Amino acid sequence: MPFDFFGARKKAVIGMAHIGALPGTPLYDAKGGMNRLIDGVLADVQHLQEGGVDAIMFGNENDRPYQLQAPAEGVAAMTAVITAVKPALKVPFGVNWLWDPSASVAIATATGASFAREIFTGLFASDMGLWKPDAAAALRLRRNLGREDLKLLFNINAEFADTLDRRPIELRARSAVFSSLADGILVSGALTGQGVNTSDLQRVVEALDGKVPVFANTGVTLDTVSSILGLADGCVVGTYFKVDGVTWNAVDGDRVKRFMDRVNSLR
Repeated sequence: MPFDFFGARKKAVIGMAHIGALPGTPLYDAKGGMNRLIDGVLADVQHLQEGGVDAIMFGNENDRPYQLQAPAEGVAAMTAVITAVKPALKVPFGVNWLWDPSASVAIATATGASFAREIFTGLFASDMGLWKPDAAAALRLRRNLGREDLKLLFNINAEFADTLDRRPIELRARSAVFSSLADGILVSGALTGQGVNTSDLQRVVEALDGKVPVFANTGVTLDTVSSILGLADGCVVGTYFKVDGVTWNAVDGDRVKRFMDRVNSLR
């Protein structure tokens, strides 16, 4: 089922399925192994779908501390987890490897995802050091893999980092669409689970003027979703959907349902 940002899923909500720490990372549960990773994601997917989200995005948020180049074992493991979970999916899905755009494209292609999210453009001072993503390599990989239909969502103000590009955020958004062929633009807060600056969001929406969809990428809650969707074309929700609103917890089906009931009343 193709993911349509502007069709029946207006004001789309993408729910995050955070995979547990993958093999090779400091927090990996070697005793539980791959089976535990798959079981955990399956439970989250079930709650997200029963709650009514429009799409699901798989991410490796638990692979702290993050790397700017994905290791082979991580790419293989994430691909294996998503492949195992895929038969249970009833909604479109996407992929995000933090923080490697080419790895995100590769995993999305291997698993048949509809979209991928990542930092594709810019230059950042970050917790991971100097961060210099390569949009050209990622888009060439998409082309070479025959997945021109794969939508690439550009997060333009990275979490855990500060941009060294001092152009206004709205100009960076327009430039990402013009020069780097972004299919969608995401506006984030400073950290995972932290709300976006609504002034930034509004300026980006106005600057792009409907050329591509604009999503709020972090920190959307039941209390803020009405105002956020009054500006944006949709949102990505991770932390709010978790038990007690804690990023690293499992998905809470009741929180998902309450949130989606509010969203459906706004559509």
